[in-house]
Amino acid sequence: MNITSQLLREKFIGFFKERGHAVIASASLIPENDPSVLFTTAGMHPLIPYLLGQKHPAGRRLTDVQKCVRTGDIEEVGDDSHLTFFEMLGNWSLGDYFNHQSIAWSYEFLTSPKYLGLDSARISVTVFAGDDDAPRDEDSAKVWEQCGIPKERIFFLPKKNNWWIAGTTGPCGPDTEIFWDTGKPACSDHCDPSCDCGKYLEIWNNVFMQFNRQADGSYLPLEQKNVDTGMGLERTVCVLNGLKSVYDIDLFQGALAKIQQLSGKTYGVNSKITKAMRIIADHIRTATFLLGDPVGVVPSNVDQGYVLRRLIRRAVRMANTLEMPKGSIAQIAEVYIDVYRDVYTELGQNAEKIVDELNKEEERFSKTLIAGEKEFFKVIAHIPGNVVPGGTAFKLYDTFGFPVEMTVELAAENGYTVDVEGFKQKFAEHQAKSHAGSEQRFKGGMAEGGGIKTTHLHTATHLLQAALRRVLGDEVKQKGSNITPERLRFDFSFSRPMTAEEIAETERLVNEAIERHLPVTCEEMPIEDARKTGAIGLFGDRYGEVVKVYTMGDFSKEICGGPHANNTGELGHFVITKEQSSSAGVRRIKAELHK
Repeated sequence: MNITSQLLREKFIGFFKERGHAVIASASLIPENDPSVLFTTAGMHPLIPYLLGQKHPAGRRLTDVQKCVRTGDIEEVGDDSHLTFFEMLGNWSLGDYFNHQSIAWSYEFLTSPKYLGLDSARISVTVFAGDDDAPRDEDSAKVWEQCGIPKERIFFLPKKNNWWIAGTTGPCGPDTEIFWDTGKPACSDHCDPSCDCGKYLEIWNNVFMQFNRQADGSYLPLEQKNVDTGMGLERTVCVLNGLKSVYDIDLFQGALAKIQQLSGKTYGVNSKITKAMRIIADHIRTATFLLGDPVGVVPSNVDQGYVLRRLIRRAVRMANTLEMPKGSIAQIAEVYIDVYRDVYTELGQNAEKIVDELNKEEERFSKTLIAGEKEFFKVIAHIPGNVVPGGTAFKLYDTFGFPVEMTVELAAENGYTVDVEGFKQKFAEHQAKSHAGSEQRFKGGMAEGGGIKTTHLHTATHLLQAALRRVLGDEVKQKGSNITPERLRFDFSFSRPMTAEEIAETERLVNEAIERHLPVTCEEMPIEDARKTGAIGLFGDRYGEVVKVYTMGDFSKEICGGPHANNTGELGHFVITKEQSSSAGVRRIKAELHK
């Protein structure tokens, strides 16, 4: 079956819309008020409050196409299936239907000639094998049998394979995963979908959320049973078109053609060149979406900006190996902007920023890349054995701006390894707080179910924004936030540093609102009505047609989905601990609540 990415999006959303699901917009790639992750790695992140029992304005059945970024497998990028950015097609039941209906619909969508028409004989599934935390999922296995999947293609696997949780705490449960037989021969008599030999390609995951994992590792039942499914768009398009690699689908063709034009080299002939082209195509696509995101990520040495910088610089290094001219990566980004502008309008709106930031980052890195590589080869010529010392790796980082991941990559290409633990030790000595670029950076907070401390700090961000708009004017708009149980971090649009008097007045206004014990009320209404009432919507078209509006007396009115205190008097004393630059035109405030 020949199918484009856009047609698959339309078919999927249409299928579930016909079955009573409300269509919701993709959330930002930067999770709002969820400190457990740097990026939205799955469709569930924006929906955690509703998985925990809050009522969603759009109802109990939802469907969406969610933008996601995962960098845990970055070293695998360049093979046939791994990507750092991908789109996840999802359908949701918030306390409505459960595994029987979910599995039946998945099977129908995949195999019915009316929809995808896949050969059911090439579909295998896995289900949870059971352990001390939850029983063996015989129920789901029986549903698959009723659909027509024979027992020999239903595999029971342990928690590491068939249990889904985003992060370390929060909503979770057993899942059933759907795999496509690629036609490759089995690697052994024991080959199953948990094997990485390439015979089985996962295309859909149905999670049956029944538990809330606590910080101590225990599992408590959720108030409602939920279904969370995720189908990878790129992998499914690959399967539907009988292609060998996700890089062969329509979404990558323009970028790969541009890379070949700029490099003068041919894709698919030489494995090393092909891998370099794939890395560039993947990393620049991800960078384009991060730079174009409504929240406003830019390259930096911390958090999301660190990961973005790493992706851009890795792409630049690959471009240099292909002898591509200066400015190439921005030209590749322009191809992606054209490919996606009708689906994700923010890319077109932020096109100038995307191109400008890529050019600036390429310029910064190009100045150090040649000198850094020269130093690397000078160093390895004089070290005994084949291990690059941690101190040497840190010098390359500190002096030449080489991320340790790049040193590891260069070392591997030349038959060496790196003492990464030694690097970390040197780094820790140099800088008290490590800024390692992993999306699983933060622990605690909203992903732990919205504890009292994070709930109070989230409520305080509403008061802070209202106070800032009173002190600095209506140009202030939220550009992102991050909350841990200890503090809030709030980014907002403003063109200059705040004065000491402005900071003090902002703090005073927030505490005055707290001392007034204002009631926090919630009302659901159409988004246009919400805007007419003066409610602030933070991130453009990220909301559905019906939204929740939280009002705090006469002080604050915002569209929001997070958990909130019942009364501002619960919050305690508000203290601003720092005001600083976050990026061009964006300021950052850090604050705490003291009892």
